Amino acid sequence: MTSSLATTFAVQSAQLVADPAAHGPWGTGFSPWFLLFPLFWILVIGLFIFFARRTWRRNHEWATTRGGESVLRERYARGEIDETEYRQRLEVLRGDSRGNRR
Repeated sequence: MTSSLATTFAVQSAQLVADPAAHGPWGTGFSPWFLLFPLFWILVIGLFIFFARRTWRRNHEWATTRGGESVLRERYARGEIDETEYRQRLEVLRGDSRGNRR
């Protein structure tokens, strides 16, 4: 009885020592690799948000700078202003490149 009990303890202690070597320090059901999947998706979503905001900001800045010219084109197309007034106002919006300010 004593020898079988000693053998059982010896086998159990040998398995306890061998288990971390065979399965890693986390055992059989846990692996640190599961952390990579959420980190990957957080990175993908973060990059998507970053580039979406950057693109929106550029388009918004472009639209605000072109807003006056587009309104002026619409007024000219509707016939509210004539061609000379359109060209004068367009020159004012774009800035007089010749330096002839009134």
